[in-house]
Amino acid sequence: MNFKNKLQKLFLLLLLIIPFNVFAYSEYIIPGGGNIGIEVNSDGIMVVGFYEVNGKNIGKNSGFQVGDRIIKVSGNNVTSIDNMVKLINTTMQNNIVNFTVLRANKKVDINLEVFKDKSGVYKTGLYVKDSITGIGTLTYIDPETKIFGALGHEIIEANSNIKMEIKDGKIFKARITGITKSTEKTTGEKNAKFDDDVTYGTIKENTTSGIYGIYNEVLDKSNLKKVASPNEVKVGDASILTVLEDNNIEEFSINILKINKTGKTKNILFEITDKELLNKTNGVIKGMSGSPIIQGDKIVGAVTHAIVGDNAKGYGIFITTMLKEGED
Repeated sequence: MNFKNKLQKLFLLLLLIIPFNVFAYSEYIIPGGGNIGIEVNSDGIMVVGFYEVNGKNIGKNSGFQVGDRIIKVSGNNVTSIDNMVKLINTTMQNNIVNFTVLRANKKVDINLEVFKDKSGVYKTGLYVKDSITGIGTLTYIDPETKIFGALGHEIIEANSNIKMEIKDGKIFKARITGITKSTEKTTGEKNAKFDDDVTYGTIKENTTSGIYGIYNEVLDKSNLKKVASPNEVKVGDASILTVLEDNNIEEFSINILKINKTGKTKNILFEITDKELLNKTNGVIKGMSGSPIIQGDKIVGAVTHAIVGDNAKGYGIFITTMLKEGED
């Protein structure tokens, strides 16, 4: 037997002996269902709109666009809105302030002439935001890596309808205090009380398939669920895990109507069939995003979107899509 043949046999033998894990994530994960408070900090100060100063739209006319992220004022790095205001007041020259913004990942310099209002305060004509706080549902925690995923969709700034590019963030304790029901024209929502002193984890990413980070609390591994592949998801009975009152996670029945394996989101079309859930919410509501979808004792996906006007129906994302995104 020559040396090459020996190596080939040895390689085949090693493949038989050494287990090969095709999953970048754990095969069994901890299902969520509990509500979380969410706070994310923008990577730069986000321009979300404009207002007139002395009858002129000075911000827009100077070249700013909604979605611009202010990263520098007069060459100084900006860390917060308060910091930006201070830099504007201390670095302007003849009422001109130089801004550096990120637009489509390219740096753009803008000179803005600021004006005093009637109260003597300098105005930029820019509506800006440096953080967003809201409520969502935890989808899963990987028991091996402690990576968590939530929401099943990106965090969007409401006024501009643009995805927020984040620097960091956190998830923290939230308690459901009431439900605003959906109507024919509006999507209902969970009402919550936040306790941001009780932090559960840190957010690292805001993506089209959810938010991801590291969970800091001690893990309960007593109720692990096996991860279902997209091919295992079937039309028919399933359930979701979510909270309607306080911190009580409950399981409610749904019916999966259609499966879309081609898209990255909106993979699962479902309808709520649980009478108790429909009675309390009138359908899919805000704050339910991220609620795990369970079928056949496996976790198959997460709730992502409501359908306005057809409130009992909603969309979900495959759990494998979230897991792959979280592990990247």
